[in-house]
Amino acid sequence: MKKRLVVLTGAGISAESGLKTFRDSDGLWEGYNITDVATPSAWQRNPTLVQEFYNERRKQVLKAEPNLAHLELAKLEEDFDVQIITQNIDDLHERAGSTQITHLHGIITFAQSDKNPSLLYPIKGDEIKMGELCELGSQLRPHVVWFGEAVPMIETAAFICEEADIFMLVGTSLAVYPAAGLLDFVPANVPKYIIDPKIPLVNQYANLIKIEKSATAGVKEVAKLLKANA
Repeated sequence: MKKRLVVLTGAGISAESGLKTFRDSDGLWEGYNITDVATPSAWQRNPTLVQEFYNERRKQVLKAEPNLAHLELAKLEEDFDVQIITQNIDDLHERAGSTQITHLHGIITFAQSDKNPSLLYPIKGDEIKMGELCELGSQLRPHVVWFGEAVPMIETAAFICEEADIFMLVGTSLAVYPAAGLLDFVPANVPKYIIDPKIPLVNQYANLIKIEKSATAGVKEVAKLLKANA
């Protein structure tokens, strides 16, 4: 039986494919204040602006390509039961070939009902238009978890972490909760590879292996180590 490798990825892995991180140091995302484009109240206040913002982000995602880190993680499925939990809303893990992916914050290539968030629809093309309705007659919106909304997949992700034989953290500062708390569910005896140019403060956890490198360089290094010991 293959060992279960659980990988939690954040903005740092997508940044190397040219996608800007969710929150820059000035608190803006692509020049927009997050409270104007990534909250339920923003949607209620100005749905057209929010829709246009995510339509532009979606176009950027579709133009981006998976990088070496995405591809190395997909290739690890040859030797491990790889479970990817991602905070990212892009589909780069899917396009790299990974098959078991839990999206904590939604995925931008899908639309959801404004009335019932469990009603999901793959987007044809790169835009959701105002006036496009779900089967209940309400406006379609991006399938993205906004600030102030529940994270429906967090319990699933916590269960996956509890079952880890090996854990890898790639390109996340662990600044956004509840995702940041997932490390608490990884068993203490499990080796935990932390890959980031600026390692977040995680000294309270046992069996840490810190690799202060970019996502592509760090994942390549860890993949080589894991395959050698598989």
